[in-house]
Amino acid sequence: MANEHKKGLNADLVWEDLGNCCKSEASCGQCQGEACTIGFAKQCIENYRKEPKKEIPDGMERIPVSDFKVFEEEDLEIAIAHILKECKDCKEDHTENCIINVIRNCYEVGLFGDLHPYEGSALQYLMYLQSSFPEKARKIADIYKNLPTN
Repeated sequence: MANEHKKGLNADLVWEDLGNCCKSEASCGQCQGEACTIGFAKQCIENYRKEPKKEIPDGMERIPVSDFKVFEEEDLEIAIAHILKECKDCKEDHTENCIINVIRNCYEVGLFGDLHPYEGSALQYLMYLQSSFPEKARKIADIYKNLPTN
C-alpha cells in the first residue's frame, strides 16, 4: 500500500502516550474531542488503526492550535521522544500532513504552545529545539537517545 508507512507506526505506543497526556473528563468536565490537541491526535490514531494511511487530509490545518489547556510537561516530553523514534527520517520526502508529523505537532501545542518547523529529521528537530527551548530539548533528547531503535 503506497500510502502506508514503510516500517509502519506503533499505534499502540502512540495511543498509550495520548492516554497519558489526556487530561480526561474528570479534569476537563467534558471531552472536547477534536477541539482539543490530544483529542484531535487520538482521532487521528483511531482512524489510522482502522485504515493505516500515512497522510491525514488537511491534518496540519485541523490541529486546534488555540487549545490552551495545561498538560503535564513530562508526559508530553516522553510522547515527543516516542513519536520522534517513530519518524522515518524521510528528510526531503517529508510531508506536513504525515500522521507522525501531525501528532508531533499536537504534542508541541501542548508543550510549547505553538507549532514548530520539522524538516524530516529527528536530529535536526532536536537541534532546533535546543536553540529555542534548551531545558525541554535536553529532556526530550535524553529520553530519545535511551529508547530502543526501531
